[in-house]
Amino acid sequence: MSYFDMASAAPLHPVARQALIAALDEGWADPARLYREGRRARLLLDAAREAAADAVGCRPDELVFTPSGTRAVHSAVSGAMAGRRRTGRQVVVSAVEHSSVLHAAQAYEQVTVGVDRSGLVAADDVRAALRQDTALVCVQSANHEVGTVQPVAEVAAVCRAAGVPLLVDAAQSLGWGPVEGDWSLLTASAHKWGGPPGVGLLAVRKGTRFAPQGPADERESGRAPGFENLPAIVAAAASLRAVREEAEREAARLSVLVDRIRARVPRLVPDVEVVGHATLRLPHLVTFSCLYVDGEALLTGLDRAGFSVSSGSSCTSSTLTPSHVLKAMGVLSEGNVRVSLPPGTVAEDVEGFLDVLPGVVAEVRSALGAPAGGAVQDAGTAAASGTPGDADTGTGADPDTALVVDSLGTLCPIPVIDLARVIGDVPVGGLVTVLSDDEAARLDIPAWCAMREQEYVGERPAERGTAYTVRRRV
Repeated sequence: MSYFDMASAAPLHPVARQALIAALDEGWADPARLYREGRRARLLLDAAREAAADAVGCRPDELVFTPSGTRAVHSAVSGAMAGRRRTGRQVVVSAVEHSSVLHAAQAYEQVTVGVDRSGLVAADDVRAALRQDTALVCVQSANHEVGTVQPVAEVAAVCRAAGVPLLVDAAQSLGWGPVEGDWSLLTASAHKWGGPPGVGLLAVRKGTRFAPQGPADERESGRAPGFENLPAIVAAAASLRAVREEAEREAARLSVLVDRIRARVPRLVPDVEVVGHATLRLPHLVTFSCLYVDGEALLTGLDRAGFSVSSGSSCTSSTLTPSHVLKAMGVLSEGNVRVSLPPGTVAEDVEGFLDVLPGVVAEVRSALGAPAGGAVQDAGTAAASGTPGDADTGTGADPDTALVVDSLGTLCPIPVIDLARVIGDVPVGGLVTVLSDDEAARLDIPAWCAMREQEYVGERPAERGTAYTVRRRV
């Protein structure tokens, strides 16, 4: 069994395991007490803080440990916004931030900065979003889903010039190296780099206005109330130091394997879009989306074949909505696979994955009745699930040339498969309108058009759901 989901949670590093067991024996006492056991616990806590601060690139008294990375993010946003409450309530976020950042920002006047198709934020776009009442900017160091590394140093310079603090979610990148730039606040989570779950980091640099919210507490500078989970903290800091020592070597090795996946998947599997920046990316992560594929069925098939991966497809989410990251990028969301290789992954593991992937994708497509091949087949080769209708397409074309496909009540990729089946039933220049009430269709139908060199005309409200109109070009 090959575990390829390090971006969700990394396996516990051997150094973390050793440190955790030792700290359970030595660090069980209250580090706030003055007796021998308490002093011993305090020494362990201080050493862990120094090690973590060294890895982050801040002073030890600027860093606190929280019960999770999410808690660190929420505390960072609320504390920074409270500290700058006289400035205003606007918080600027990139469209691809982790959900914990977006949820925390919803309590304020949130302004979203878009990204390009690679998921990259532009510093100039951040600058354009700033106002007199901007209290905080949030830009991640690297994206959790597609691995694109953001220009944090450039964004930090923009924020510093405007006098606005920058919060960086460094959960995905901190194990690989420090975050460059003059950021003001930083958060991370130990389970992303091989530490135990339940430990987050919050760094607030000196000079940053910050007012912790919630009931006052004397622990962790008042920024993380409650008794410290000292054994887990010690293990988190020890593992962070260990993975940093290995980072350069592992990054070079894993990047070669990821390059292999990026290059070979589109050759092995037809109708695949590799997403995320080709070069400005994390060394261990690659994401791709497969046309005409149900994400849950694909992940289940890969799991049966011995490979654990994750997905941003709506069919794998409890919300049944497409990934906000893929949506912001404007790329295909159906059949989405994220592969994130843990340290120690060998070439044989990757070759095994590449060997089984084409068969699993083909099996899922066959079960869904997806069209074979990439070329448009002319009329008579496929049966439409709808009939020609007289709905106004809003294009000025003769309504009689429009073919209406009713995909209401189905989830992607079915509306896209229905479209692919019937596009050959209209002449070149003719129109097909797909009726769908699945939110993912808003992303996947335009993406299909781009991959198939067809023209996406647009969408309009329908009596039920939304009508998506496509013009056949080839």
